[in-house]
Amino acid sequence: MSDVKLYAVFLFPQAAEALGEVVKPYFVDGEGGPRLVCTDVDASGSLFQMNIPGRKKDGSAIHIELMVPHAMVKLVMSLHGDHEFGFI
Repeated sequence: MSDVKLYAVFLFPQAAEALGEVVKPYFVDGEGGPRLVCTDVDASGSLFQMNIPGRKKDGSAIHIELMVPHAMVKLVMSLHGDHEFGFI
């Protein structure tokens, strides 16, 4: 099993629509619907915090910290292991 731990964060459709084009490039599509794949999440504060790995236009790595109201978050799933994430 891999030591890398990721989180799939699913937002309510209305939340994703409200956030609009700003976060659209960071969504990953799949059978369960669009989700944000995060390296870390923190639900303890007044906002739900997500750390999302990304790339700039020049290809260099960037670390995005996204904070949204808790009411926007539909589901959080912990991803770990050597297999691809998906639904059977």
